[in-house]
Amino acid sequence: MRQLFSGNEAIARGAWEAGVKTAFGYPGTPSTEILENFARNPDVYAEWSPNEKVALEAAVGAALAGARSFVTMKHVGLNVAADPLMTLSYIGVRAGLVIVVADDPGQHSSQTEQDTRHYARLAKVPIVEPGNAGECREYMLRAFELSEKYRCPVILRSTTCVSHSRFLTDTAERQEHPFPPFTPNPSQYVPLPLWGRKLRVKVEERLDAQTADNAADPAWHREFTRQPDLGIISSGVTALHCLDVFPEATILKLGWSWPFPDNLLRAFAAKVKRLVVIEEGDPILEEHVRSLGLQADGKNVVPRTGELTPARLTAVKAALDGQDAALPAPLPAAADLPTRPPILCAGCPHRGVFYALTQFDVVVTGDIGCYSLGVFPPLSRTDVILCMGGGFTMAHGMTKAGEKRPVVGIVGDSTFFHSGITGLLDIAYNRGASVIIVVDNRTTAMTGHQDHPGTGCTLQGQETTAASIEAIARACGMTRIKVVNPYDIAETTRVLKEELFVQEPSLIISRAPCVLKEKKAIGKPHAIDQQKCKNCRACLKLGCPAIEAADKRTKPAINQQLCTGCSLCAQVCRFGAISS
Repeated sequence: MRQLFSGNEAIARGAWEAGVKTAFGYPGTPSTEILENFARNPDVYAEWSPNEKVALEAAVGAALAGARSFVTMKHVGLNVAADPLMTLSYIGVRAGLVIVVADDPGQHSSQTEQDTRHYARLAKVPIVEPGNAGECREYMLRAFELSEKYRCPVILRSTTCVSHSRFLTDTAERQEHPFPPFTPNPSQYVPLPLWGRKLRVKVEERLDAQTADNAADPAWHREFTRQPDLGIISSGVTALHCLDVFPEATILKLGWSWPFPDNLLRAFAAKVKRLVVIEEGDPILEEHVRSLGLQADGKNVVPRTGELTPARLTAVKAALDGQDAALPAPLPAAADLPTRPPILCAGCPHRGVFYALTQFDVVVTGDIGCYSLGVFPPLSRTDVILCMGGGFTMAHGMTKAGEKRPVVGIVGDSTFFHSGITGLLDIAYNRGASVIIVVDNRTTAMTGHQDHPGTGCTLQGQETTAASIEAIARACGMTRIKVVNPYDIAETTRVLKEELFVQEPSLIISRAPCVLKEKKAIGKPHAIDQQKCKNCRACLKLGCPAIEAADKRTKPAINQQLCTGCSLCAQVCRFGAISS
C-alpha cells in the first residue's frame, strides 16, 4: 500500500515498521512531528524527555535492554546530546538505535545553521541522508539493520525541506525483533581507561569495515548516468534538485554519506570529465574527495550558507558555465501592504512581562522560545540570546562581571525543565544577584504546544505528576520567589521594582496559559472610544497585533476578530478610552 507522507511522518512510519518499541525526544522544529506521529501507535512507548541528553541516554538504556529505539531532535539539540553520543560510540548498543536529527539549512526556525555530519565524523558513527519521504521510511528500516550489524548508533540526518515535503511512500507491516535479556559485560559497557583504550581501537576497526561495506552496497546510493562531461556528487534532497537543474549531468546521490565510500567515489570520478561536489552546509564531502587526490569544484561555486533551493542551484550551474545566473524575476512587492515582522500573538501573556520591563533600565538576557520575540519593537526588551538555559546563566555571568544595571534573565517553563534548573542552582549556590524570570505559559508553545514535566500530562496523554517550579527553586536554595499574573501590569511592575534592587537572587514566575493552546478568549473583546482617545499611542507600545493604526495621524483601533480580551491595552490607557 502507498500513502502520501511528509518526511517526518515517513520517519515515524519507518520506525514503527522496524519494530521500534521505545522512542524519546525533545520538540524542536523541524523534527517535532516525528515523535508525535510515532506516539499515536498503540503498541509503543514514546515520551517527551526534559532535554535531548536525557532522551539519548534513556534510548541507550532501552537499546541495551533489547528494545529497538530511536531519538528525535533538531540540530542544536544534538549539541545537548553530544556528551553521551561520544561515549556511546565506544560502548555500542545491542538492539538498534537511530538518532534522528533534523538540520535547518537557511535557519527557517533556528538560531544557528550547523551541519550534523560533523558530529557523525567526530563520534565516528554512520550517518544516512534521505532525500524524500520514501527514502525517510526506507532509510529508517535500513538504519536499524546497520546499527545492529555494527552494534553502534546510526544518525539519520533530515533537513527542513525533507521533513516537511510530501512524497508517495510504500508501507509494510510491522516486524518484531526480539532480543535476549541484557547480560552484564563490563569490558564492553564500562569505558574505564583499562577497557576504553581497547574499545577505541575497535571503533577504528569498525570504521574500516563500514567504509568498505558502504562502497560495496549499491542499495544506499543511486547513480543517474547521463552525459560524462559533468559529474555531480551530492546527497539528500540537494541531489534530487540537481537532477532537475543539471539535466545533462551524471549524478551520484549518496545515501549512507559517512564514513565515505572511497572506492565508489574514485570509480565515479573516473567516469566523468569534470567533477563537482554540491552539498548543503560545510564542505565535508568536498574536502574528503580532494583528499583522495580527485580534482573537484565545490564551495568555490556552491554557497556555504543557506538552503540549496533550485533557484540557488541555477546560479551554481551558471557559475560552473562561467555565465551570469538567469534567475526568475522576483515578484513585485505590494507597496500597499504593511510589513509583517515576527510578533507575540494577541493576548500572549509574555507581553505583560516585557512591557513592565520597559519601565526599567535593565539588561535582559533572553532564551529560546516564543518570548524570543520580545526583542522586536516596540517592546525591544531582550538584549542577548545564546542557547536554551542561557537566559539564566548569562545573567549570572553579567552580574559577576560587575554590570552596574540590574540584570534580568528570562527562560520559558519548558526551557526551565530542559536546562534552566542547573543555571538556577548556579545562581543560588554562587550567591548571584540577578533577577530571573520564568515565563510559564503551561506548554512548549513555539514548537506546537507539546507537554513537558510541568504540565501534568505525558506525550501519550496520560496524567502524571506536574513538577513545581517553585518547589524546585526552593530545593536549589532560592528564598525570594514571587508569582505574578502577567495580565496585571501594575502588579507585575510593582514586583519587578521590588526585586530588581535587592542584593540577592530573586525568582519571578510569570504564570498564565498560552491563549493559542487554551483556544478561548481571556475576556470580552475591547474597543477604543474614538471620542476619548487622545492619540497618545501608548497602547501601540504593547506591540499587540490586534491594535491597528494606519498612520501617525490616525487614532488606533482594535480589530475585534483578533482581540482576546486580555485588557493590557486598557491598563496602559491613561484616558479611559479602552474598555470591553
